[in-house]
Amino acid sequence: MNIDIETSFKQTYVYKTYLKNFSLSAEDKDGVVTLKGTVPDESYKALALETMTNLPGVTRVDNQLATKAEVAADNADTWIGRKVMLSLLFYRNVNFSKTTVEVKDGIVTLKGGASSMAQKELTAEYALDIEGVKGVKNEMTVVSVPEPAERTEGQKIDDASVTAQVKTALMTHHSTSSIRTKVETRDGEVTLTGIARNAAEKVLVTKLVTGIQGVTSVKNHMTVGEVRTK
Repeated sequence: MNIDIETSFKQTYVYKTYLKNFSLSAEDKDGVVTLKGTVPDESYKALALETMTNLPGVTRVDNQLATKAEVAADNADTWIGRKVMLSLLFYRNVNFSKTTVEVKDGIVTLKGGASSMAQKELTAEYALDIEGVKGVKNEMTVVSVPEPAERTEGQKIDDASVTAQVKTALMTHHSTSSIRTKVETRDGEVTLTGIARNAAEKVLVTKLVTGIQGVTSVKNHMTVGEVRTK
């Protein structure tokens, strides 16, 4: 793989935060990158694809990453739990480090500490909207939790990672998974275009994107109208 693209990929926030523990390989030929390896589910696969796609010098990505979606039914709860945890990790307005997720028969049980009742309720709201989740039992307690340290300039999340997180989050949430949204990021400012079925759906997209790590502001230029499906 071209060393510049490989280095850029491995320096992204997404790779260092979500993907470094998986055996991923890539081959680059004139800007066409082939991704190979195994990841837990489609969320991680999409995250890797979106990150690579948005890197300078990449013209197309052949995503050959395999998922473990074919696991036995008794392991399905494991993958639902990972999807919930991945989604919660995207958001700065929940306390992921103090949250534990347990899943049985599609029912998610949340435990740990929240800094406020609003944060506790928001964590449950995010979890309930994840594909495959049938219900949420929120057993989190409201405790005094120190605020996360402000990011320094050197810790700012790169735009490719912001875009990847936004696209993956919208795909993972049940309420936004069918919306065709184009996402562009520049210096943390996210611009959204596409079609929402109604005004409430457009507001929901803005709400979800605003809370994602690295997003400094959101410009939602989505139009409201009938979404045509093929």
